[in-house]
Amino acid sequence: MTEITNYITNDFRAIDSQETIASIQDFFIDVNFSHFPILEDGVFIGSISSEDVETFDTDKKAIDYKYTLERFFARKSMIWLDVLEVFAKNHTNILPILDENNAYIGYYEMEDIMKFFQETPFLKEPGGIIIVQKGLLDYSMSEVTQIVESNNGKVLGCFVSDGDLENVQITIKIALGAINEIIQTYRRYGYEIISEHQEDTYINSLKERSDYLDKYLNI
Repeated sequence: MTEITNYITNDFRAIDSQETIASIQDFFIDVNFSHFPILEDGVFIGSISSEDVETFDTDKKAIDYKYTLERFFARKSMIWLDVLEVFAKNHTNILPILDENNAYIGYYEMEDIMKFFQETPFLKEPGGIIIVQKGLLDYSMSEVTQIVESNNGKVLGCFVSDGDLENVQITIKIALGAINEIIQTYRRYGYEIISEHQEDTYINSLKERSDYLDKYLNI
């Protein structure tokens, strides 16, 4: 599989802090970026927002609006899941990349990272998805994967997909194994099944009993 760092690009050079707002406005007209990195004497100082720049004085320079720059970035060493998280947290479609010495080396585009994500086994390989929920202090990733493997399943990937101060939801993609047995094992270990599955005999049994009760009460 291609390394995520192969997607670092410099198709457009970073904006110099001495460039005028007018020229930056013209730049954003020609591209579909939500932000773009600004360098001062070659050092990354933040990204300027395409929405913000529309309201700036065209005669001024980027450095005059240094206080508005957004300072999110990713490290070259980051794995793709961490990169996706930075994209999501900052509502951006472009992400400046710095090396371990804080030197600017280029940027990721969201579209490219999504292509990379689509090539991962988590999305590319066929399999079933289960979403489980358990208390924040009670769950264990090793237990989550062990339950799948103890039922002769193979985990393609799993991650915490939602959560609050009390509970977390974990999404698991499974390539092999009997889904129903895995689901029932999760229940025995105190996990709530959030996703719906045709193979879930426990839920199907509850539905059948509920339907029977409804018919009985309506007689």
